[in-house]
Amino acid sequence: MAAAGPVSDNGAGRRRSILGWFLDSIEAAGNRLPDPATIFAGLAALVLVASWIAAKSGLSVIHPVTKAPIAAVNLLNADGLRRIFTTVVTNFTSFAPLGTVLTAMIGIGVAERAGLFGSLLKAIVSAVPRWAVTPTVIFAGFLSHTASDAGYVILIPLAPIVYVSVGRHPLAGITAAFAGIGGGFSANVLLSALDPMLAGLTQEAARLYDPTYQVLATANYYFLSASVFLLTGVGTWVSVKLVEPRFGAWEGPATEGAHRLEAAERRGLVAALIAFVVTAAAITALVAPRGALLRDPATGGLKPFYDSLVGLLLVMFLIPGLAYGIATGQIRRDRDASRMMAETMSAMGTYIVLAFFAGQFIEYFKWSNLGAIIAVEGAQLLKSVRLTGPFLLIAFVMLTATINLVMASASAKWAIMSLVFVPMFMNLGYSPETTQAFYRVGASVTNVITPLNYYFPIIIAVAQRYVPRVGLGTLISAMLPYSIAFGLAWTAMTLAWYYAGLPMGPGAPLTYHAG
Repeated sequence: MAAAGPVSDNGAGRRRSILGWFLDSIEAAGNRLPDPATIFAGLAALVLVASWIAAKSGLSVIHPVTKAPIAAVNLLNADGLRRIFTTVVTNFTSFAPLGTVLTAMIGIGVAERAGLFGSLLKAIVSAVPRWAVTPTVIFAGFLSHTASDAGYVILIPLAPIVYVSVGRHPLAGITAAFAGIGGGFSANVLLSALDPMLAGLTQEAARLYDPTYQVLATANYYFLSASVFLLTGVGTWVSVKLVEPRFGAWEGPATEGAHRLEAAERRGLVAALIAFVVTAAAITALVAPRGALLRDPATGGLKPFYDSLVGLLLVMFLIPGLAYGIATGQIRRDRDASRMMAETMSAMGTYIVLAFFAGQFIEYFKWSNLGAIIAVEGAQLLKSVRLTGPFLLIAFVMLTATINLVMASASAKWAIMSLVFVPMFMNLGYSPETTQAFYRVGASVTNVITPLNYYFPIIIAVAQRYVPRVGLGTLISAMLPYSIAFGLAWTAMTLAWYYAGLPMGPGAPLTYHAG
């Protein structure tokens, strides 16, 4: 653990910049808040009261396609209370990240406790210059999008280990990783499960205006691939110049990452590498060939593969972890591996408690229809302003980023917003692919500052391993510079990309002309 002292240390007697004062104020205010579990419990109670007020006032909107009313639902009447009491368990067990995190952590826990990660990091750190650690971690965050949200459960715990191994503050590693995973959520040089999901929603919305329009999963590939390199540079600058200096020097114990690999560790790494290659080859055989097990038997699509990613990640960490442990003598019998899994689960206790209350809050918010009402009203407000050109596109990004603060799911927001904005923008001459690209920017940059991010609890839990006093204020104040910088730089890039006439992706036009 770190020595006692402030989480953000700007140096005694040193004049603070206006930005430093502002961020310190946010951190101090945020850290005066109750425990995160208490906050989620309070938010859940607040939603109940808000649902009662909204329902009594007759708050409702009209669905943009079905024209059916979406009315606020009172959760404090007999039906609402009955639903609350009868779904406590399912609200918890169906909390989206819970199964993902705990499942993946079984494999990760064995690999970590057997020593595979430590040895691997020794090898990596010896090969990567100190200056390259930050861009490498941020870039890895973008690559993690290929496996959907797996970056949260893989890279977030790994990043602080890398930083401590080179004598840098672990919180700087966590924030850099979070910036790549959350702040640039859509950016990637590879396709992810989100690409076909959003493309399908965009196509359905586009067909309200043009019944024959088709949107490919690669609709934004060129743009999002280029975004990775811009955001890696911006994120590195923010991390090194603005965020990491606020944490000060790391005074906790250093890891052994800088030490030379011993013979047993080298032997374990070779065994783990062989196990990894064999496992990867087996998974490839399940995916690559036509008619493979993890392809859709009817269409040949990769949906079964995407649906299996969490389980496959467990296997990809578990088997090399077992191979390493056996080769080094850390695992001599099955009970050793079971113990490592149990120890990993016991360390997740804080996260599990947070997940319980977060799960109740998220479900109450859905049931109340408040999120859907906010999304529709916001979309209608922007539509009524009658902006044109770049001002319209910037306003759309800002609206999406704002709605993202209260409705975290990218697909859920787009399922509603696309029905309004895709046809509207087509009428103004913007292609559905262009509209989707601007949406993805806005739906990413505020991921790192909204407590509604499903993975805030695990990020805080990991951070508290190193600095127990870390709270929501610490995390939000550290991530705010990333959110602002990403928002400004990425929006500017999107506008420049559009007005330069560059295609968003293969076969994806920038403009739309009827007929």
